[in-house]
Amino acid sequence: MNPTYDFTGQVALVTGAASGMGLSTARAFADAGAAVILADRDITALQKIAGAMEADGRRVLGVECDVTDEAAAAVRSSVDAFGRLDMAFNNAGIQVPPCDAADEPAEIFDRVNAVNLRGVWACMKHELAQMRIQGNGAIVNCSSLGGLVGIPGRAAYHASKHGVIGLTSSAALEYAPRGIRINAVCPGTIATPMVTNMIDSGELDLAAAVADQPIDRLGEPEEIAAAVLWLCSPGASFVVGVALPVDGGYTAR
Repeated sequence: MNPTYDFTGQVALVTGAASGMGLSTARAFADAGAAVILADRDITALQKIAGAMEADGRRVLGVECDVTDEAAAAVRSSVDAFGRLDMAFNNAGIQVPPCDAADEPAEIFDRVNAVNLRGVWACMKHELAQMRIQGNGAIVNCSSLGGLVGIPGRAAYHASKHGVIGLTSSAALEYAPRGIRINAVCPGTIATPMVTNMIDSGELDLAAAVADQPIDRLGEPEEIAAAVLWLCSPGASFVVGVALPVDGGYTAR
């Protein structure tokens, strides 16, 4: 059983909230009483999700957001709608097919880093500007097991995810004295629509992915949500600048 949290009166922002880990985390924040800004490029999906959550009595707002174009609009929307911003999960990210490092097109490298690294930087920048005014807050950036290890054929993706960890640790040191905690979560292979697409396209072998995780299964989006909520909670009040593996033991080998 997961711990329960009371985030009543607090406001959370989740990027990449239309599916997968982002959606599970947004729902978990809402279930814990927080008002939630759901940010994603897919505004149609967000409107359906937000409508369903509102029908269940949750306080939510769907905001169209492309993190490659600085995410100030999403933060402004949270402040305009709910008056503050207490927690954020910078989750939006993309994956690309594996490629020999000598053959990687520059435009692919740039696109992956624009979303996975620069997008996290842009979101965090504007979240910190609001939290700095408040004097408190908690931010969780989404890295990956790919931020902790290397895998052949994944140089661009892993570069972006390693960068998220460097960004997280440096900003965490800067803002811890100001009452703002910043950490990263490093998911293993999780049963999300993105991973399903990779399996269906032949880009990822399901049996091999399971075998690589000593727990002998894929992770569930709700398990990442549980880690994010803990990092944002008072239970993690002394946790600053960590890159937390939630990977079924992949990086423990």
